Amino acid sequence: MALKSSNLLRSHLFDGFLLKWRREKSRVMAKPLKFKGVDEELQKILDANMDEAPARRRAREAFKHIQLGLDHILFKTPLDGLKMKESYEMNSRGLEIFSKSWLPQTSYPKAMVFFCHGYGDTCTFFAEGIARKLASCGYGVFAMDYPGFGLSEGLHGYIHRFDWLVDDVIEQYTKIKENPEFQTLPCYLFGESLGGAVALKMHLKQPNAWSGACLVAPMCKIADDMVPPWILKQILIGVANILPKQKLVPQKDLAEAAFRDIKKRELTPYNVIAYKDKPRLRTALEMLRTTAEIEQNLEKVSLPILILHGENDIVTDPAVSKALYEKASSSDKNIILYKDAGHSLLEGEPDDMINRVFSDIISWLDEHSSNTAG
Repeated sequence: MALKSSNLLRSHLFDGFLLKWRREKSRVMAKPLKFKGVDEELQKILDANMDEAPARRRAREAFKHIQLGLDHILFKTPLDGLKMKESYEMNSRGLEIFSKSWLPQTSYPKAMVFFCHGYGDTCTFFAEGIARKLASCGYGVFAMDYPGFGLSEGLHGYIHRFDWLVDDVIEQYTKIKENPEFQTLPCYLFGESLGGAVALKMHLKQPNAWSGACLVAPMCKIADDMVPPWILKQILIGVANILPKQKLVPQKDLAEAAFRDIKKRELTPYNVIAYKDKPRLRTALEMLRTTAEIEQNLEKVSLPILILHGENDIVTDPAVSKALYEKASSSDKNIILYKDAGHSLLEGEPDDMINRVFSDIISWLDEHSSNTAG
């Protein structure tokens, strides 16, 4: 009898949850965003369903000239002296992966930097500006879009197994590292937000494969304010077994939460192939499971690390970055906490803060690259 009552309660909760979701979906998804100066044909491309890669690729190709002309400090690094290459390659899971590289044109790179982007993101928008800056300082930068994100194949915003995603990144970057042209160079991981979790998982799977890691607001733990209440989380876990790909997880406005500078926040819609809907059920649970796992294994982090975090970050928890610094077994570790700064240290802060963070990153890379070369 108790079991029957429990099942009835679960059923009522599930039905109520679905009804609420349908109402919310119809309310939130009523009007697509309109861009100034965009003709009807381009707007139609941008309004298309972005669930699959072909639509995202069309949107990026049609819109990239507008994106890279935006008034943002990241897009003001000159292209002179940089050699860039984009490519698509089928991986061992049969998914076509997009990748891009930025290299100094007239000099041999000081080291290789492997970029791991954040949740919902792509390596073709703000990451483009970050890569240009690093390459202009003498580094070879390599980036990829994870399966299901950006220009790579896969259902948009869907992570079935976080470990599979990490393995896909390892596979892609290992091929680049094994290129005879780069084999002798130091190799650094660069992870932003969720990309910080990817970088840490890569290191835990390959403890001796990387020369170091720069972690910018790493997702070692999602801030409590961004996680659904306990009872709702239990319902979501149950529903995920039935509807893993549904966009059901309540979420605050990430741009508002992550970008302190209002003018820069207003540019985030121009990242037209970023995943902006509510997180898919399985994706959200995989991120929560992964951060819990990382939080339990901080002492196993043994490579040289630079951790950068805004003290006012309300997306990823700066307290866990402090714990990472304290517990990591690495003898070469450094943490910088930026007063008043939020989550998007390189994209959403005032220019002086962005320049300061870049300066700290370049100084760390220069110091470690010269030590490794020596």
